[in-house]
Amino acid sequence: MKHRGKKYREVAQLIEPGRLYPPPEAVELVRRVSYTSFPGTVEMHMRTNLDPRHADQQIRGVALLPHGLGKPVRVLVFTSGEGIRLAEEAGADFVGGDELIKRIEEGWLDFDVAIATPEMMGRVGRLGRILGRRGLMPNPKSGTIVQPADLARAIRDARQGRVEFRLDRTAIIHVPIGKTDFAPKALLDNMASVVDAVQKARPSGARGQFVRSITLAPTMGPGVPVDLQQALALSVA
Repeated sequence: MKHRGKKYREVAQLIEPGRLYPPPEAVELVRRVSYTSFPGTVEMHMRTNLDPRHADQQIRGVALLPHGLGKPVRVLVFTSGEGIRLAEEAGADFVGGDELIKRIEEGWLDFDVAIATPEMMGRVGRLGRILGRRGLMPNPKSGTIVQPADLARAIRDARQGRVEFRLDRTAIIHVPIGKTDFAPKALLDNMASVVDAVQKARPSGARGQFVRSITLAPTMGPGVPVDLQQALALSVA
């Protein structure tokens, strides 16, 4: 703790050592221990007993946050033909094909979610090295490769507050669940949605209760340890 700054040490005193906080208390406390001058992001960190080296223990999925993430979401759609009209009518910010691919190859990345229809993936695939590093590559597992008839739903989901989650190399899942200026109830609802989605995405190789611990942390501030069993029991309204 000595190497931490003064502000960090001050707010860290609000967290009782060794205590696991019930989810309602945890979302209240994580707002209080944030010491940024702006509304920081609240992230949920879920430590698992999964081994990311094994294919049957990988986990990846999508959660829809009922209260969003507190920021506008810019949606790009790779499509052609009738899909262009459908995407534009559904309110996508950027719609097109080869011209968008060229802009991205030249360095343009001013969007938050990329969706594609299947016929475009042969061309979009060459953007893998660019979009993959940023988690923007369309993928059927994340629901971002859809048929033209499903574009309106996919765009609506992205705007609502769609977040992807996956296991990192240290077997932890990191997911944003909102901002520190959200009402506690909104953070709790978003947290419940992520917990539910992660449990439903249980990989075939998981054994027992694969989530071992949950911590909530602001952009700047200490993590708040959450009572695991109470968190896993959260219900989605």
